[in-house]
Amino acid sequence: MPDAGETNAGAQPGTFIDPYRSYNFQIQIRGVVEGHFTYCSDMCVTVDAISYREGGMQQIVHRLPGQVQYCDITLRYGLSNSRDLFDWMMSGVSGKVDRRTVAIVLLDSDGVAEKLRWNLSNAWPSRWRAAPLDALGREVAIEELTLVYESIVRS
Repeated sequence: MPDAGETNAGAQPGTFIDPYRSYNFQIQIRGVVEGHFTYCSDMCVTVDAISYREGGMQQIVHRLPGQVQYCDITLRYGLSNSRDLFDWMMSGVSGKVDRRTVAIVLLDSDGVAEKLRWNLSNAWPSRWRAAPLDALGREVAIEELTLVYESIVRS
């Protein structure tokens, strides 16, 4: 039983807690906010299941955790005159992979206070896609960058 002065930050019966909005986020690379991103997808972790049968118990299949895999994260951002992300990608093309700490930060509905953070360790770009160009279009030019990483921590 909690002490009289202790509060539980979790949901309480009968209390509705608004979920966070997905549109207020920023990407920090080495602690510096990099550009204005419009999209971030595929933050996920998968643990492979290893199946095996025990001798004498052929009808039961046991499952153990196996290899951990982290999904590639795709970022989309408006094309600008900044070359930082493109140059980071090109360092890998030249054979010099530059691994960096990347944070994906979810902000409150006002876009000011940090609510959640996912820290990616040893991230590096594995794919870059140029913005499609269309002389008859009116859309913002959006580039795409895919990051691979070795682990993720939510804080």
